[in-house]
Amino acid sequence: METKKIHVLDRDFELSIREEEIMEKIKKVAAQLNTDYAGRQPVMVCILNGAFMFAADLVRYLDFQPEIIFARFSSYDGMDTTGEVRELLGITADVVGRDIIIVEDIVDTGITMSNILPNFQQMGASSVKVACLLQKPDKLKVDIKIDYCALQIPNDFIVGYGLDYDGFGRNYRDIYKVV
Repeated sequence: METKKIHVLDRDFELSIREEEIMEKIKKVAAQLNTDYAGRQPVMVCILNGAFMFAADLVRYLDFQPEIIFARFSSYDGMDTTGEVRELLGITADVVGRDIIIVEDIVDTGITMSNILPNFQQMGASSVKVACLLQKPDKLKVDIKIDYCALQIPNDFIVGYGLDYDGFGRNYRDIYKVV
C-alpha cells in the first residue's frame, strides 16, 4: 500500500483504509440487510456526526425503503473517550413496534452503544440491531452485539470518511490513522 499522509490540526496521519475497500465492505453490509429486512420498513437511526457518510452510502445499496432519522450523542474529547455519554439530539420518531437499525461510524469501547440500546427497547421497538462501519474489538469494554460490521480494525486513532479529530478530517474519502 502506498504511503499517503495528511495533516489534521496538530497531528499527522497515514493512509489506513482506501475508499475502494470501504465501499466493497459497505456493499456486503447492505446485501445482508437486504436479506434480513426484505419486505420490511425499519427505522434507520444515523448517529451523528461521524456516521453520516456511512449511512448515506449504505442506504444507496438497500432494496427496501427505511425511514431515516438522526440522533447525536457525545462521548469523546479530542482523541480520548470520556466514558460518559451525553445526548445532544434525541430520537424524535415513534419507534413503538418498529424494527430499528442503529447506524454508527465506529464502535470502540462500546459504551455509547450500551447506553443507547436500552433506550430503544424502553421506547417499545420490536427489534434493535447495530450496523457499524468500523469496530475495534481490542478496545471493547462492554458486552454488546454488533449485528452488521463492515470492518474490524486495530486500536488506532483514525480520521476520514466521516470520522474526525476535534471536528476536522471528516471530508477525506479514505481512512487515515494517526502516525
